[in-house]
Amino acid sequence: MKRIGYRPAVSRQAESLEIGRQAVARALDMLDLSGFAGGTIGFAGIGASYQAALAGAFYLRQFGRRGFAFVPTELYGRTDAAADAFVALSASGQSREIADVMLEAKAYPRLAICRGADNPLADIAGAVIAMDSGADNGASSTGYTGTLLALGMLVDKIAGGGFDWTQLPPAVERLLADGWESAGRAARLLAARASIDIVGAGIGFANAGEAAMLIREAVRVPASGWDTLNYLHGPMESQDSATGGLIAFGEHREVKIAQDVAGFGCPSALITRRTDIAATERLAVIAVPALGNAIADGILEIIALQMVVADMQEAAGLTDITFRYRQTDTKLKPWSPTEL
Repeated sequence: MKRIGYRPAVSRQAESLEIGRQAVARALDMLDLSGFAGGTIGFAGIGASYQAALAGAFYLRQFGRRGFAFVPTELYGRTDAAADAFVALSASGQSREIADVMLEAKAYPRLAICRGADNPLADIAGAVIAMDSGADNGASSTGYTGTLLALGMLVDKIAGGGFDWTQLPPAVERLLADGWESAGRAARLLAARASIDIVGAGIGFANAGEAAMLIREAVRVPASGWDTLNYLHGPMESQDSATGGLIAFGEHREVKIAQDVAGFGCPSALITRRTDIAATERLAVIAVPALGNAIADGILEIIALQMVVADMQEAAGLTDITFRYRQTDTKLKPWSPTEL
């Protein structure tokens, strides 16, 4: 899969998700999912894929099914105590840790979600949903949203959901057409912050962790993701008008957090489906379409955040960078500066 610049990767989200929707639908039609029909499902991934695992488990629980998210190191030597079936997440299919733990879980039903089907994790799991998200940046954009899409469609299939996923790509097109001005204002407010906190609940909590990774990777600014209500129990004490910034995903307590932090003098951005929240001098508001499905709405939220990050990256003079600190033991194949 080709590595491209961050803004081009974000800009192709609508196309990527439509291609992915068709690819995932074809895969689901061919897979035997009987091993996922009951019991507890463990969603496992590392890096951005762990954040997606949080979203998948949350979405499954909305249907009354038991689902939990794991980083692979939680499962070393313990897969038999974790779940009755596993969904293994790795966009590349090359992450060493998730491959190791899925080898250990060979007695259980396993399914991999990856960009393509020709990779070690797909071979280990024996079943794969190739989301076909295509070209991306090292700081994952289409890979993360493609994983969320595949998880949403998979959970709908095994738990009886009925969302019309054809609604998603046109909604993404609208956001990309209308949202850059608000995203740019948020990026300017957050520029030169020493640290940025991101808060959200449910899928928004998964996205908060992913947003923190994106800001660290693409903008090289320390960032942290928090559950909305957990954030009120002390973490926000580090906010300071001279150093801190905030991004909030949501429509509920997130709105007041963003408004309060802006009132403290800290630049804030609110990514929300509400249309009645006014921007202020220190608060940028990015309105996203509402589709009424947790995963689909979460995809729209993180794309709005990706738009902010694209502008922040360019303002910081870091356009099209690759990671500074390459690790030689995290992938099953050698790292390439041009390949994902």
